[in-house]
Amino acid sequence: MAGILACSKAPESASPPPASSAVGTIARLDPGLDALIAPTAAIEKVAGGFKFLERPLWRPPGVLWFSDLVGNVVHQWSPDGKVTDVLKPGGYDGHDLPAGGYIGPNGMAGGPNNTVTLCQHGNRRIVSVAPDLKVTVLADRYQGKRLNSPNDVVYGPDGALYFTDPPFGLPKGADDPAKELKFNAVFRFAKGKLEPVVKDVPIPNGIAFSPDYKILYLSNSEANHRNWRRCDVGAEGAVSNCSVFADTSSSPDMGVPDGMKVDSAGNVYAAGPGGVWVFSPDGKHLGTIKTAETPSNCAWGDDGKTLYITAVTSIYKIRVNVAGEKPVYN
Repeated sequence: MAGILACSKAPESASPPPASSAVGTIARLDPGLDALIAPTAAIEKVAGGFKFLERPLWRPPGVLWFSDLVGNVVHQWSPDGKVTDVLKPGGYDGHDLPAGGYIGPNGMAGGPNNTVTLCQHGNRRIVSVAPDLKVTVLADRYQGKRLNSPNDVVYGPDGALYFTDPPFGLPKGADDPAKELKFNAVFRFAKGKLEPVVKDVPIPNGIAFSPDYKILYLSNSEANHRNWRRCDVGAEGAVSNCSVFADTSSSPDMGVPDGMKVDSAGNVYAAGPGGVWVFSPDGKHLGTIKTAETPSNCAWGDDGKTLYITAVTSIYKIRVNVAGEKPVYN
């Protein structure tokens, strides 16, 4: 979640406008980008009019789920342009948090048996959403203390769940008196056990694995240290040696490192200042997909060669040449 972005105000009801092509530009910084995104590729807007969008997820039978973090709704978009509500409220069931904050649903991932694993900010928990939309809590406390506000989530190859837990969902962030944990962390949840595996990334946000699951990528959303981290993944899911993979602290554009995806060749597509930054596996900045609004997250869809991008009030998409990494669960 782009924690330092101001939330845009939008109408309570969201209806998708007609798709339009060539919305935004692509900054090509290295010839290697042409192999990933064709020079003729265009950014398209597929829906708009929402409050603050996050974490899209492609779902069978060919629809896109996405979170409205301020609107507190999980929506569904279909290729015919229709938008419906899937889960409302999506991330907060109470009434004592201020309206207009980051209280709603955020990151999600495809889980076992056609479920969706969902981060809920206001409820401060990770839940599983069944095909009949029944919600089951997976994790909400560590050593008896409530989580901060789970933000983004991925599955490892062994079925273990990894999620980031910054304080964005709390009204006063890190200084909120309701914050029970003294740290922000990346947690691993497996066989009913929850444990922090990364505690030295100050504001963990987006999260993704390399295709071989030996590297865990994290975005650090500190306002003055805007960077992405690369961590080694060892035996039994242990995470270590987190180092800076790419840094964007000097960018003049608005936004922080946020959600990301990795394609099947190991290239990283990371939402950040001014657009989706595209990196080679060794961290070379190949170019930036500059959407009309600052992006928050992205997901592979269609045949795996369409990148869907959530950006403040709208959803965009662009075709790519290299398919995205197939998720562990479908």
